[in-house]
Amino acid sequence: MRRNSAKVTVGDRPVAWLGANFWSRTGGPLMWRSYDPAVVRDELRVLAEHGLRQTRSFFYWPDFHPEPSTVDEEKVAHYRDFLDAHAEFGMSSIPTFIVGHMSGENWDPAWRGGIERDLYADVWLVSRQAWFVEQMVRRLHDHPAVAGWLISNEMPIYGRRRGQPTAPRSDVTSWATLMVQAVRAGGGHQPVSLGDGAWGIEVTGEDNGFSVRETGELVDFVGPHVYKMESDQVRQHLNAAFLCELAAVANKPVVLEEFGLSTDFVSEPNQGHYYRQSLHNSLLAGATGWIAWNNTDYDHLNTQDPYRHHPFEMHFGITTNTGVPKEPLRELDAFAKVLTEVDFVNTHRVDTDAALVVSSYLERDYPISTAPDRALVFHTLRQGYVAAREAHLPVALTREEDGLATDAKLYLLPSTRQILAPTWLQLHEFANDGAVVYLSYCSGEHAFHRGPWFQKLNDMFGVEHQLAYGLNNPIDDDVVEFTFTEDFGAIKAGETLRFTAAGNENSRAYLPVRPRGATVVATDQHGNPALLRYRVGAGETILCTYPLEHMASKQGRVNPEDTHRIYDALATVAGVARAVTVDDPSVFTDVLAHTDGRRFAWFVSQHAAEHKVTPVLPGGGTLRPIGGGESVSQFTLPAYGVGVYALEV
Repeated sequence: MRRNSAKVTVGDRPVAWLGANFWSRTGGPLMWRSYDPAVVRDELRVLAEHGLRQTRSFFYWPDFHPEPSTVDEEKVAHYRDFLDAHAEFGMSSIPTFIVGHMSGENWDPAWRGGIERDLYADVWLVSRQAWFVEQMVRRLHDHPAVAGWLISNEMPIYGRRRGQPTAPRSDVTSWATLMVQAVRAGGGHQPVSLGDGAWGIEVTGEDNGFSVRETGELVDFVGPHVYKMESDQVRQHLNAAFLCELAAVANKPVVLEEFGLSTDFVSEPNQGHYYRQSLHNSLLAGATGWIAWNNTDYDHLNTQDPYRHHPFEMHFGITTNTGVPKEPLRELDAFAKVLTEVDFVNTHRVDTDAALVVSSYLERDYPISTAPDRALVFHTLRQGYVAAREAHLPVALTREEDGLATDAKLYLLPSTRQILAPTWLQLHEFANDGAVVYLSYCSGEHAFHRGPWFQKLNDMFGVEHQLAYGLNNPIDDDVVEFTFTEDFGAIKAGETLRFTAAGNENSRAYLPVRPRGATVVATDQHGNPALLRYRVGAGETILCTYPLEHMASKQGRVNPEDTHRIYDALATVAGVARAVTVDDPSVFTDVLAHTDGRRFAWFVSQHAAEHKVTPVLPGGGTLRPIGGGESVSQFTLPAYGVGVYALEV
């Protein structure tokens, strides 16, 4: 299976953007009123000296568009000088047009006429936005320092109407169409995207009116904004990666357009760890551009909104208020060196034999389905992704909405409750043709039609379930034990895996079954079948009767937990090829391939202290540091460290 690794292209040349969102320390969003060319050049110089080559910049809408048919030419002149400064340092910028939201506050041009005027559907207001976009592009499109264009900054926040938090999808997509057309009408030939954060239902399971699938047809790249906070360190380190994987639904390049942290929230060492993990894990998840939030701190703006009422927003900078690099900028610098060393723009992710199935219930409101159904899909799918990474199992997401990929050897359905009837039959056919299909049971988090929404589960898995109508089968034990009755991959007969139980009164439940052709591979501590294999034609189906991924997703500080052992065994049973593994779930691995045939192996540690790594190369070969040197069979990574090695066969 192919994994998304498309690059943004300028002309026919692939590019990899690495930079920072930019407001000058002279004024933050009000920088254009107090524009200081010398300060801007000093700020850009520091970024350039640390490997950054792009900024994402902003036309603060009330300043640049003071009247419905007027552009402030003085502000445009300031911006043109800003672009000149980029060119002087070999940098480029991505201008953003409709900037009415920023850092915890919304602002309107004085002429908007109040929030009752709909930014998406009021014909006059939409025409003014399109006019402004076209006018700005006409003035700037031929400047060599323009790298691309963004229509808005987090428009789902700014575009909300009173009493209507979600705009109609048809209005949003129509608005986006007109804005992109305005860029092209103004002569803009560079890549364009929306700046919406990629928070649409296909990525988050939450409907905000923006469909990444629909708007993906209009744009040249998709740009996730990632600020999620978690209760588990591994999930936190993989958040950006997982969202980048989901954002690939548009089949366009994925640029991590905003990510970062306020250093008021995070200790200095942990600032570096978070940046390092987000950068490298998202690279391995298909991201091909990174723009940090943001370039500088704003200590002296503490009486200016939004910093007055969101004071932590003053310290998202990768430099201090005086331009001194902070730990995040040092990590960006190190990352830039890795991108150069491996010639990243000419690399791609290697194919995989394993598919993580995305239920269409994540992105569709089927009749009588609910928002909690979508949330369940998101969280269990993400925990399945975590377990796969811990098992050194490269996976590709395959979406039911698009039709499942047909070329996988292993299909993973983690704690899956709802998929469509035709998909269920197709999965049975995949198994019959030689694939392995794994499902872990989940009864759902609410009582409405609680239980599996599958037809003929018994036939699929060679069992006879023992469910009683209207009831579930609660998991009473705080820790569930799987004791294996026969070898399963690397798990030996007699071994016991342990899983902490979690969930609410509906979902903390198991599936009671009796085997009817299936082989019991593991039992729980009460002798109930916990994991079963069933031969289907040339392949097999494997049923887990406990919602392992769901239980883990409901817990803090849980990873790594033993589900990765089952995923590792599934990969072995299915014959999934893996180029690099480690006998340690807290070190992630993956491989990029260069167009010239070279391959590069990544090792990303989740250990909070220095840790020795001993790689395993199932296909043979040696590892050599990308900067040169002797081959290695063992190496040490620092706390939450990353190692990149040439994989030579």
